[in-house]
Amino acid sequence: MRPRIHPVSGPVVFRDRAAGVAFLTRSTAHSARTIEWEDGTSYPLIDVEISSASHPFYTGTSRVVDTAGRVERFERRYGRVASARR
Repeated sequence: MRPRIHPVSGPVVFRDRAAGVAFLTRSTAHSARTIEWEDGTSYPLIDVEISSASHPFYTGTSRVVDTAGRVERFERRYGRVASARR
């Protein structure tokens, strides 16, 4: 590997603001804010809006959208005006 071409990575805490969960991992992201972790060491802190702890796909709270019902509702509301003009 060539020296000095890879970014420096270090331990960083990512905190999910929606779920109130924090993750300690390695990253190349930098932050001026710090947080004291469970081991008593201060790490850079990065707040995120969505993580695996709050994303609907990972938590199992995702909804299925009925696309066929949307088409019928649109045609009831606006009719078939667009197809009649052809």
